[in-house]
Amino acid sequence: MAGKCHSQLAVWVVVTLPCVPAVVDSDFISSQSRALLMMRRILIAAAVLLVFVAVVGRLVVPGRLERATNQVEPHAPWPVDDATRAFHQTLLVGDLHADTLLWDRDLLERANRGHVDLVRLAEGNAAVQVFATVTKTPSGQNYESNTAETDNITALALIQGWPLATWTSLKARALHQAARLHDAAARAPDRLVVLEDRGDLEEVLARRARGESVLGGLLATEGSHALDGELASIAELRGAGFRMMSLQHFFDNSLGGSLHGQSKSGLTPFGREVVLELVRQKIMLDVAHSSPAVVEEVLAMVEVPLVVSHTGIHSICPSPRNISDRLMRKIGERGGLIGIGFWDAAVCDITPAGIARAIRGAVSVAGIDHVALGSDWDGGTTVMVDASELPALTQALLAEGFTRPEVGQIMGGNLVRYLRENLPVPE
Repeated sequence: MAGKCHSQLAVWVVVTLPCVPAVVDSDFISSQSRALLMMRRILIAAAVLLVFVAVVGRLVVPGRLERATNQVEPHAPWPVDDATRAFHQTLLVGDLHADTLLWDRDLLERANRGHVDLVRLAEGNAAVQVFATVTKTPSGQNYESNTAETDNITALALIQGWPLATWTSLKARALHQAARLHDAAARAPDRLVVLEDRGDLEEVLARRARGESVLGGLLATEGSHALDGELASIAELRGAGFRMMSLQHFFDNSLGGSLHGQSKSGLTPFGREVVLELVRQKIMLDVAHSSPAVVEEVLAMVEVPLVVSHTGIHSICPSPRNISDRLMRKIGERGGLIGIGFWDAAVCDITPAGIARAIRGAVSVAGIDHVALGSDWDGGTTVMVDASELPALTQALLAEGFTRPEVGQIMGGNLVRYLRENLPVPE
């Protein structure tokens, strides 16, 4: 029976040694057992090592990545006089764009990296913050031309331990980030309210008038590729609390051309459907990152006032990131709102004085009623004003020659008015 398997051997021997002699030498079994035990120990050690590497990577890599991505340029404390600091505390301060929900940290705790958390927003006297959800960015992203073939966010989702669905679905990524904001609000209702309608906004404003340091957080998408190509996704995202959506980000998508894409084209038929459906569902339209052709078409299609959530003014900072003054003027004339960013490609000078000069340029183009803050905090940017340092911007605006009422409009009054007019009424 040589060459046949012995039917009486133990199962583990059958599995491990599928063919053994009929007469088995005890030393042979002993040596095989030792080899199996050694292999088992090696596999266990390898598994433990992999788990250790994964845990350490989960704890260490996201922080290191963000520290390299969202930086605050070293600077001495910005000088803010007592009178200006007291005036700043009387303002309704708001910002149109932060990508904080993308990063692996607790919004409620002061972070030692990035630009935004609730602690620093409170120090900056912020009343409203728009939180954008980033779902896809191309590798080597630039302001001139990108394709949609690569994606940085997939790796970030894996590193940060996001749910399995987010590895392949852009909509799942937006929903995951939205859930993080809702979770923070549920854990700290005294500090954060998610703004879904005008009633939520009025609640925040009333509480702040009573002296509470509460923030209204509004959910937005960074590009409508988060729809995963389905018109029905708009209702799903709206149900998750989204009240502002941009159309494009760094690449052309199924809705049309990006300012930084290859085609520079206008809206696709699907894009026109999306625009009309967003208007129908009372979701505010953001054309930041959209091609000029898309902006022109949207202005021709709908009467609602548009948002450019984070940008600069081309005549002040002639960067490929900034669309023409002519389009900015048209957006202002239609009642829209333009958020001026805090990073170099938007303003060309990231000091408070430089941002104030860019805001002066925006006011000269679009009018005092149509300019707001659009920091792009935590969006892969280097800034010199984080959320805690907003009083320095109030100081710089006053030094630029704006009156106190005008400073109040720019720092958040215009944003609050826009939300009052464009958030849906309570259902």
